[in-house]
Amino acid sequence: MKEIKITDIKGIKIGNAQDIIGGTGCTVIICENGAYAGVDVRGGAPASRETELLKPVNLVDQIHAFVLSGGSAYGLDAASGVMAYLEERGVGFDTGAGVVPIVCGASLFDLALGDSKCRPDKKMGYEACKNAETGQFSEGNAGAGTGAAVGKFMGIAHMMKSGLGIHAVSIGKLQVAAVVAVNALGDIIDIDTGRRIAGLLNEDNTELSNTEEAMYAQYSEDKNVFSGNTTIGCIVTNAKLSKAQANKIASIAHNGFARAIRPVHTMFDGDTIFAMATGEIEVMPDAVGALAAEVMARAINRAVRAAEPAYGLKAARNINL
Repeated sequence: MKEIKITDIKGIKIGNAQDIIGGTGCTVIICENGAYAGVDVRGGAPASRETELLKPVNLVDQIHAFVLSGGSAYGLDAASGVMAYLEERGVGFDTGAGVVPIVCGASLFDLALGDSKCRPDKKMGYEACKNAETGQFSEGNAGAGTGAAVGKFMGIAHMMKSGLGIHAVSIGKLQVAAVVAVNALGDIIDIDTGRRIAGLLNEDNTELSNTEEAMYAQYSEDKNVFSGNTTIGCIVTNAKLSKAQANKIASIAHNGFARAIRPVHTMFDGDTIFAMATGEIEVMPDAVGALAAEVMARAINRAVRAAEPAYGLKAARNINL
């Protein structure tokens, strides 16, 4: 297995745009030639766009872009800018009366940090596409990870800064990558050691605590922890997959969430994974699924390790582990 860049996958462009002061942003993944795609939504509080279109029984087979954004449901507006950018280039589903770019997306809740009135919009989505032209993207406090945080069960005072993570690998001609904005209620686990590397902080914010144990201790309370959650991501591969197989890959990739986030898929998360297949090489779908879970888990680890302290929150680099 060899580590590669996500842009090594032919036909894939990725770009970020963000408002650092406002504490939000968006990440766009573009495949102008079209890609077979799928989705699996596991969290109980999703904010998403065009997910119904990805069901195998529905008409359109290929999509042209995914948008991951902050801003909760408001952030879905960033996809309008991506549509405008693609339409200008004649990219989209040919209706006979013009093209309609197929742009899917999901948003995370980051309104509790920065300025809650600052949200990804059409302009920001368009800017992310322009940045994708020149390959302007980074991990950590960027794009959809700008306002991301983890370990939120005890509120803002004890959460930690997270961000955007990207990890890509190849085995022979097969290439599989993950892009993820980590904004989980739970803690983040190092998938190699099993140790917590980010999440809920203790009372004096000097060491990591344990979200699951905190939940168990308060199991009888009707606790509202809607302080800003949801981890959203995308698997990108050069494999040939049908629409149904792409949906299955998105489902299998949630195993990566389960390996790296604890607890995961709570009622206060909108955890969503998309899958995008460019159709370059014949593959065994289960091999793609196994790699998808692996790269997703590692991308989650990268997201918290790349994050920098911001908005009064510590990052993993601040904690002595």
